[in-house]
Amino acid sequence: MKKTNDREELLQALKKTSIPDQELLLNLGLFGSRRSLSRLLMMHDIYKKIIPVAGSIVEFGPRWGQNLALFSNFRGMYEPYNYNRLILGFDTFSGFPSIDPKDGSVLKKGDYSVTKGYEEELTHILECHEAEYPNNHRRKFELVKGDAIKTFPAYLKKNPHTMIALAYFDFDLYAPTKACLELVLKHVTKGSVLAFDELNWAEFPGETIAVMETMGLSAHALRRDPLNPLGAYLVIE
Repeated sequence: MKKTNDREELLQALKKTSIPDQELLLNLGLFGSRRSLSRLLMMHDIYKKIIPVAGSIVEFGPRWGQNLALFSNFRGMYEPYNYNRLILGFDTFSGFPSIDPKDGSVLKKGDYSVTKGYEEELTHILECHEAEYPNNHRRKFELVKGDAIKTFPAYLKKNPHTMIALAYFDFDLYAPTKACLELVLKHVTKGSVLAFDELNWAEFPGETIAVMETMGLSAHALRRDPLNPLGAYLVIE
């Protein structure tokens, strides 16, 4: 008997489930794979590191926005009244705007796009999460569409008071990672966490090169989370 693809089996099981709609969201763990659950736990571990640290959460390259939703829920669980803990997502929502030679030969312009207009759908999802927690009359997240090389400096110019407790880099690319990392370092404090999704990965060399050029490797302890062996994080000392 030919072995089937386990992920495809889980997807089909989710699509065909007889679980009533009103109970489906309470039972999504039934369909989570080892990989997806590992990533969720990793994000939880990272969030717990910043609970005592002042500042906002910034994700560079959220794409479909799962991490933003997780961060929103973690905030609701651990610090529901911390309305200064903004959650910010910077993305083109149309894939890579350009490729630098330092990014190697695998990636191409337009990779990792999402469906047209998805940022509106993601906004609604994040609004639904936020509505369950105190101070829900205050918008505590923001999606910033466009090339972050331009939009992140513009955001900081408009919000010069910004402090960053967590910056999660998932651009995959050299140029936006370097440009945004240089700015992030001016807005962190001791205890802030910088996390990178593709460090030391041959298919995505640009992200590591950007970190090397901006911060160096020997000046900081880059830690590997056992649940995401391809990523790494550091705590500002």
